[in-house]
Amino acid sequence: MPLLRLLSTVPVVIKPSSKEIRSNTLNERSLETAIRQVHLDGLVVVEDVVPHEHIDILNKKMIADARQLQARGEDGPFNYNLGNIQQVAPPVAEYFYPDFGPRPKWTFCSANTAMPPVSNTAPPQRQPVHTDADFAHPAHPFALVVNVPLVCMTPRNGSTEIWLGTHNTAESPHRRASTASEPPVINKGSIVMCDLRLWHAGMLNWTDEVRVMLACIHFASWYRNPMQLEFCEDIKPILEAMDRKGMLELQTPVRWVSVDYALNTYLNRAFGNAYNFDQTP
Repeated sequence: MPLLRLLSTVPVVIKPSSKEIRSNTLNERSLETAIRQVHLDGLVVVEDVVPHEHIDILNKKMIADARQLQARGEDGPFNYNLGNIQQVAPPVAEYFYPDFGPRPKWTFCSANTAMPPVSNTAPPQRQPVHTDADFAHPAHPFALVVNVPLVCMTPRNGSTEIWLGTHNTAESPHRRASTASEPPVINKGSIVMCDLRLWHAGMLNWTDEVRVMLACIHFASWYRNPMQLEFCEDIKPILEAMDRKGMLELQTPVRWVSVDYALNTYLNRAFGNAYNFDQTP
C-alpha cells in the first residue's frame, strides 16, 4: 500500500453531499479525508463548492485583464515565460463573493493564468519545476494555497503539473523518474488546497482560451507573515458583516484603498519574487 501511494499521480477528490454544500461545511469524514491527504500528498481537491455563476462573471473580467497584460509583452507580469501570467483579481465589491473561507491568516490573493500561444512561431511554454517555499521555512505545515480554477482545468489548457508528497522534501522531484507526474483534470467549481511547499510546474496552454486559476495563501495564525491584502473600501462592509455573523473564520490584514485607486492600480501589482512568503524573526 505505501508503494502504491508513492507511485500515485492522481490527487484525492472529495465530493461533498448536498447537505455539506448547503451548509458550506465539510462533515467529519470529509474533513478527516481532507486533512489526511494534505498531510500525505500535500494536496486535496474539493468539488462543487464554488457557484458557477460567480466564477463566470469573474472569469470574463479576468480574461479581458489577462489579454491586456499579455499585450504589454516583455513588460507584463510573466512567471518564467510569456505563456504564464500572474494577475490580480479586481479587488472591488462588484467581483467579490464571500464564498471562500482555528482563523488562518489570509495575506495573499492573486491568480495564475495560462495564456494561449500568441502565434504559430511562439509555441506555449511550461514553467520549470519549483516550489513556492523557496526560503528557509518550518519543516511542518505552515501555509495552504487555495486555488480556484475559473474553468475546468485539463492537460490541454494548462492544468498545473504536481508531484504529490513532495512537500516534505527540499529536492526537486523532476530529477527522479519514479516521481513522474501528470497534470490532473480539475472540474469547474472545485477548490484545490495545496501545501505551499509542494513542488509543481505551470503547464502549456494549447487551446485558444485563457485559463485563469485564483491563488489565495492562508498562513497559520502563529506564522508571522508581514504581507497585507489590498482591497477596495467597498469590500470592507462585506467582511465586517461576515465577521459579526461568525462566518469569516479568517484573519484578514487589509490595506483599504479607494475605488478609483484600486481600479487604476491593480493591474500594475508586483509579481513573482516581489512577494514575501517568509515570516518576521
